[in-house]
Amino acid sequence: MKALAQTTGLFGFMFLLFIVIGWLIGGFFMGSPLFGMIFFLGIAGIMNFVAYFYSHKIILRSHGAKIIEEKDDPRLFNIVKEVARGADIKMPKVAIVPSDTPNAFATGRNEDNAVVAATQGILKTLDDEELKGVIAHEIGHIKGRDMLIMSIAATLAGAITFMARMVWFQMFFSRRRIHPVLLVTMILAPIGAIIIKLAISRKREFEADKKGAEISKNPNALADALEKLNSENKKNPMKSKSTSSASLFIVNPFKRSGFVKLFTTHPPTEERVERLREMASEFTYL
Repeated sequence: MKALAQTTGLFGFMFLLFIVIGWLIGGFFMGSPLFGMIFFLGIAGIMNFVAYFYSHKIILRSHGAKIIEEKDDPRLFNIVKEVARGADIKMPKVAIVPSDTPNAFATGRNEDNAVVAATQGILKTLDDEELKGVIAHEIGHIKGRDMLIMSIAATLAGAITFMARMVWFQMFFSRRRIHPVLLVTMILAPIGAIIIKLAISRKREFEADKKGAEISKNPNALADALEKLNSENKKNPMKSKSTSSASLFIVNPFKRSGFVKLFTTHPPTEERVERLREMASEFTYL
């Protein structure tokens, strides 16, 4: 409940930020603050519509993921089936990503459209219990509707950035003096939106770890998997132009930059592992 309240609060702040920017742009450039707010809410609505219905297809295609049947990879398929049954959800589709970097992600707006994707690398790196823990983590995302939450967060952040770029465009081609309040807002708003989006992503990862441990009933296996994946992804990052999907993966699969902790899509692996080890100790007393 605490994580849900925090996520709701972050969404509320982002939505308020969006309205304020639309109001300011409407007042300075459109002659009506209300019109500006409604106009940009409409743009956000269209973007969310596209994200809701098509984001999972775009993500799968961008990483070359192929939907498989049981005969294509019985081990992966049956682990997904077992975990889905234990979590009491519909069997999601299963996909394999042609990459040697060990990782996994889930996508889809709901249980009916959910897909659990694993890379070829993760199938070689993890044993069955560790792989089960990772799949349980991804099933946890599905149960929490995290793919929808993150799609909306990403869309709102993208819309705020789009609004800021429109203002910069107007400034570049117009001699009109820009009010300092609007100027400062256009600089800080996109940064704030990205920070909020990443904060939501990190909170959802913690929740998916918790759900995954509860579903698999083996927190230590998921902790072991995270340690292996974190190490292997640092040594062999995924080569892809679609780095915007980093938050979907169980660990960041792309080359790490020098950004501070505030700008990471995932919580520190050490902290995630520590929480899972604590859960494991609680399991032993039950």
